[in-house]
Amino acid sequence: MGKTADLTAAQKAIIDTLKQEGCSQSAVSRHLSGKSVGRKKCGRKRCTMRRGDRTLRKIVEKDRFQTLGDLRKQCRIPQVKPLLNLKQRQKRLTWATEKQHWTVAHTQSVMVWGAMSAAVNTASYQEILEHFMLPSAEKLYGDEDFIFQHDLAPAHSAKTTGKWFTDHGITVLNWPANSPDLNPIENLWDIVKRKLRDARPNTLDELKAAIEASWASITP
Repeated sequence: MGKTADLTAAQKAIIDTLKQEGCSQSAVSRHLSGKSVGRKKCGRKRCTMRRGDRTLRKIVEKDRFQTLGDLRKQCRIPQVKPLLNLKQRQKRLTWATEKQHWTVAHTQSVMVWGAMSAAVNTASYQEILEHFMLPSAEKLYGDEDFIFQHDLAPAHSAKTTGKWFTDHGITVLNWPANSPDLNPIENLWDIVKRKLRDARPNTLDELKAAIEASWASITP
């Protein structure tokens, strides 16, 4: 252990306390160096690290509060409310009083339900492919190969429909089971929304009327 003059006030207090408990000079040195004193006897009393830890904690806490006192610092609970002076409070009250009858405008919306349907079976689906899909494909791709995509609706997955694609030399994209359906109504909703871009409804009734008008303007 170094010279006594090099020790802090807390270390000196620890030395005095341990000596009063009957610990020897070597035990005090081991304690200050961080080594465990253990359960060995030192002097007439049993000295343990547990007792030394309690003593050290009390001394450190006492020394900390004495240091805070010397620096004129005190422990206080911070205020969580806003620190407003009298002028700021008056401005807030005036602002709230002037606007107490204001109403908040909420965006009005409406839930829309729509449906599109056609009685499609295997035979009618193949007619659609023959009279509408093939002319469109020839216009888009000419003699180039393309891949056709449809889901697993009964009319699409029928054996006769598969044979129709094979006979026409058209490759069909593999569609795993339990995959999302290709719902063409999403395209219809897109048309409705595009038609509503120029509409400027101001009330809920005007919004409903605009939706119905845009829907009715779409031809089969």
